Amino acid sequence: MIDRNDQRRLLEIARRALEARVRREPTPAVELSGTFALRRGAFVSIHCRGDLRGCLGRLTLDAPLGQTIIHLAGVVADSDPRFDPVSAGELGDLDIEISVLTLEREITSIDEIEVGRHGLIVEAGDRRGLLLPQVATEQAWDRETFLEHTCVKAGLPRDAWQKGARILIFEAQVFGED
Repeated sequence: MIDRNDQRRLLEIARRALEARVRREPTPAVELSGTFALRRGAFVSIHCRGDLRGCLGRLTLDAPLGQTIIHLAGVVADSDPRFDPVSAGELGDLDIEISVLTLEREITSIDEIEVGRHGLIVEAGDRRGLLLPQVATEQAWDRETFLEHTCVKAGLPRDAWQKGARILIFEAQVFGED
C-alpha cells in the first residue's frame, strides 16, 4: 500500500514528466528509493475537464516504479493512438491519475471477479486486452459486460471469455490529483 505522502510525490513527478514532454524539456530525475524503487506495473491516465485524454500502462516489472511513472507520464502526452498529442495550452486543464498494480493471476471461475476491485486481462493467442478496475465502476458494468469489453479491447469476439480465452485479474491502488 502506497501512503498518501508517496502518492503525492508520485503525482508530482508524473506532472513534471508530462509537462517536460509537452514542452520538449529534459525528463526529470527521481531518486529510486523506498516506494520509488518498488517493481510494480502501473498506468498513468490523464483527463481534460473530466474526459479521458490519454492512458498508457506497463505490466512488466523490469523497472523501478519511479522510472515507470516518469516514462508513462511522458509518453501519455503524445503516444496514446486514440488521441492527438497534448499541447502546452492544455496542461492547466489536465488531471493525472496513477494506478499501481498488483501482480495478475489467472482465475478458474468468473465468480472470482469482483467488479470495482479487480481489473481484467483477457488473452487468446497473440491477443491481449486489459481494463483497469475503475473502468467497470465508471461505466456501471456488471461482470459479464466487463468481460465482453475486455475481449473487445483485445480484438477478440465479445464472447471469447466463454470460449477458452485466459482470464486474469489484478488489483490497483488508484490515486489522482485533487
